[in-house]
Amino acid sequence: MAISLAPDVTKQAVASIRRFFAESWGQEVGDLKAGLLLDYFVREIAPCVYNRAIADAQVYLRDRVADLEGACWEREFGYWPPPSQRAGR
Repeated sequence: MAISLAPDVTKQAVASIRRFFAESWGQEVGDLKAGLLLDYFVREIAPCVYNRAIADAQVYLRDRVADLEGACWEREFGYWPPPSQRAGR
């Protein structure tokens, strides 16, 4: 599954890369170079981050499903107290 960014996210990311270069290294980088760098990161590094996020989500969901009975179980026919708790006994 190829990772892609929405056009507005791409535009913001390119602007962020340009600003990073300007403020961190005092270098002006154009939209083309920033876009190529962004494309490289999305193709090369983003899958690592994406796969880790999926693995973390799987662990989280597995833990929630394992505890589903404890978290969601309700006593049935709970309106009347058990015979041992009725008044007068």
